[in-house]
Amino acid sequence: MTHPLALAARLIVLTLVAVLTLITTKDVGQVRWIALLALAGIPAVVAPEHRWLAPIGRFAEVIVVGLGASAIAAAASFEDTLNPGLGASAILPYLAVPLTVAALHRHGREGGALLAVAAGTLAISGLITVDDGQRQITEVGYLVVSAQWLILAAVGTVAAGTLQRVIQTRGEPKPQPYAEATRLLTQLRSVARQLPGATLDPGGIAEHLLEDLRAVARADRAAVLTASGGGRLVVLAQSGVDRVDWETTLDADSAIADAWASQQPQTAHRSQARSRRSGDVSALVVPLVAGVRTVGLVTLEADVTGAYPSSVVASVTALTGPAALRLEAALLFDEVRSLATNEERQRLAREIHDGVAQELVMVGYGIDNALATLPEGADETSEELRSLRAEVTRVITELRLSLFELRSEVDRHGGLAAAIAEYARQVGASAGLRVHYTLDESTARLPAATEAELLRIAQEAITNARKHAGAANLWVTCAVDPPYAQIEVSDDGQGIADQRPDGRYGLAIMAERAERIRGRLEIRPRDPSGTTVAVVLGTSPRRDTVRDSVTAPEGE
Repeated sequence: MTHPLALAARLIVLTLVAVLTLITTKDVGQVRWIALLALAGIPAVVAPEHRWLAPIGRFAEVIVVGLGASAIAAAASFEDTLNPGLGASAILPYLAVPLTVAALHRHGREGGALLAVAAGTLAISGLITVDDGQRQITEVGYLVVSAQWLILAAVGTVAAGTLQRVIQTRGEPKPQPYAEATRLLTQLRSVARQLPGATLDPGGIAEHLLEDLRAVARADRAAVLTASGGGRLVVLAQSGVDRVDWETTLDADSAIADAWASQQPQTAHRSQARSRRSGDVSALVVPLVAGVRTVGLVTLEADVTGAYPSSVVASVTALTGPAALRLEAALLFDEVRSLATNEERQRLAREIHDGVAQELVMVGYGIDNALATLPEGADETSEELRSLRAEVTRVITELRLSLFELRSEVDRHGGLAAAIAEYARQVGASAGLRVHYTLDESTARLPAATEAELLRIAQEAITNARKHAGAANLWVTCAVDPPYAQIEVSDDGQGIADQRPDGRYGLAIMAERAERIRGRLEIRPRDPSGTTVAVVLGTSPRRDTVRDSVTAPEGE
């Protein structure tokens, strides 16, 4: 069977040419040509890769289009004595379907033959005049319109063939890496199933490690850090009465940098925070080493001197050794899952862009051409075509926003706040929303997987506000202080009670994403109108929990 997206595109084009046929001819009987097109396309849909059934179906489609064009033009001539070629424009956009399919299947010769058959059928059928008792089809107008659509179809076929060749020049990957990847992923799945009561969640493993360490060593403040790339660390978990802005650069003069480089525990008499703590402080930094690779660090601090003698260091390292292996497995699994998710999002974006989106754009061009060939005085038909064009434009806009969402990622140097602000700006511009920003992001970063989930939650909240709220203003708040984060999206629309089922489904997806990163999702009415969606990760004594409402800032 053909791909579902390709089938959907074919059905959309069939529906649109049927609507255009009814509009131009005002004769329900002419829809028989659309029914014949559907029948002719069955072999290409049922057996798209068959050696001779699929080509026969495509040739049948172009022949039906050629014959139907003259018949529909004749029927349209009853209503349009000045421009009988308009009728042909109703069905000719369908030429793009069989020609594009042939090009994407790398059947260059078949594409050329299809063009030749289409041209011949249109020319021969155009020579036949139909006398309706009032006038005959003007062959020149009919042939001009047919030539226009043949040229458009030829250009589209060449473009599709060129795209296919570019993809092929990249070369297909060798099967050996895939075989090895399959073997390793199968082993990972088996191991994950055998872990009793354990999870492959880096944040959860880090929190459990801190709980275990507090039983063997004093820790007024503690944290687990891991690498994020670019010579920086991210905080997976931390504990203590006060939040600490830990040193996260590996090129600084600190016990953290020394422990990472030497893979040996380090003690110090000063805090490992960026804002140095005064008074008596003992610090212990223990690297988490799995095999020969440092996967993270544990930092403990106590507000007394001599808190970490060698016996305590030995007790701490006895716990960090096994924890390092668990954390490495969790980080690797998280990375594999993230890569697979991102690749799938990019693949879906490419398929939508190269498939349905392109087909809809060509349908829009067909409607524009039909509008351009309308005679003066056809106000009713013109209004119907404009309404249809507006709907096609709306669907294309929705597809473009979906593509932007699929391709959006948290840039390693831009940060989460920048990614959310860019998405809100794009959506606000397309929907006519006035967007207000409150961005407060520290230089420290959250784990990449956590940032990705927070971005998707924010995107879903913004999309819900655009589609269902009927709002004029959107307030976006992003506060990041790892491992704490708060994302809040508010609107002044109609409120959540009136949302459609698909909007509520989006809320369920956001709740699942928040639970995956151990966050809290809160949804509440906004005073005086609208809805606030907030996700909070961790706790911070320096910040309020979740504000009862969002006050609009003075500037955007």
